[in-house]
Amino acid sequence: MKNKILTAGAALLLLAYSCKQKDQTSEATLSPEAGTTYKQGDKVTVKLSNVADGKADSVVYQLDSVKIETKKDLSAISIATDTMPLGPRVVTAKVYQGGQVQEVSTNFNLLAAKAPEELTYQVEKVFPHDTSSYTEGLLYQDDYLYESDGGRLSEGEGRSSLRKTDLATGKVVQKADVAPEVFAEGISIVGNKIIQLTYTEKIGYVYDKNTFKLLNTFTNNVGAEGWGMCFDGKRLYMDDSTNRLWFLDKDTYRATGYVDVYDDKGPINQINELEYIDGKIYANIYQSDAIVVINPKTGAVMQRIDLSKLYPQSEREQSPGADVLNGIAWDAAGKRLFITGKKWPHLYQVKFTNK
Repeated sequence: MKNKILTAGAALLLLAYSCKQKDQTSEATLSPEAGTTYKQGDKVTVKLSNVADGKADSVVYQLDSVKIETKKDLSAISIATDTMPLGPRVVTAKVYQGGQVQEVSTNFNLLAAKAPEELTYQVEKVFPHDTSSYTEGLLYQDDYLYESDGGRLSEGEGRSSLRKTDLATGKVVQKADVAPEVFAEGISIVGNKIIQLTYTEKIGYVYDKNTFKLLNTFTNNVGAEGWGMCFDGKRLYMDDSTNRLWFLDKDTYRATGYVDVYDDKGPINQINELEYIDGKIYANIYQSDAIVVINPKTGAVMQRIDLSKLYPQSEREQSPGADVLNGIAWDAAGKRLFITGKKWPHLYQVKFTNK
């Protein structure tokens, strides 16, 4: 009987020791729970739990690999999100104890603070548009429209080109054809140069703005594909079929950063043709008749315009080849906004207003 009692006592001691060891080696955790969603402007409270011995020599906190705070204890920290870029953010805590370090991470998703303001539009004037142009990029400068026309001649889509057209007549006054196997995409004007993206070819073209002479090409490995492009006077913006806006160096065309585009509900994918207007980026959503207005610092969608009645689908069906809305150009001097679409017969001068 005595041996049985001793055996049972030993078992209890062993169990207690095992539990103690488990407590000492348990992994720390970090709140909020991974994947938690916040709205821009919310405070994110970050708290360590399950740290061995319940204390630390120091804790270094990082947000997306950038140090944001150091603590001498395990008290929570608060992260402000007022001006933070939207999308997934990663929080990491490095816990230092007795010469050792343990690293633990979590993540949260940041959405726009509020739903986009819904705008409407007024048509101020209608101009002719060349129906042979599968519009991929559109610009207005020096009293002319500059247009990137997409297609692959080798696949029967027509040959891509760079065009300069007369606004009043829609007639092409200057043109440079692209290689027959290349599908051209968005364009931007930087100084006396025109930069043109390509769809999947991972190449970019640089032209002399006045002569359309091809000056050089560059490798473009930024993003999934080449879609839209615009320029704010200091850097280029490019999208790639996703909800990401890439920042490119205006001289080297290499990526220098990005923001992801979100509204209050989630990511806005397939942002396409881009135009920079008074500190904001206007983008049409591919395969839709919507244009969104984006804060380029955070990626937040600030406004949205439904243009489905501008050139209704019923009318497009009567114009051979007419496809989706795609093309936004801004006359900065005259404060005029132009909208068109792929192989549309019209280019519309519109004004966006509050409903």
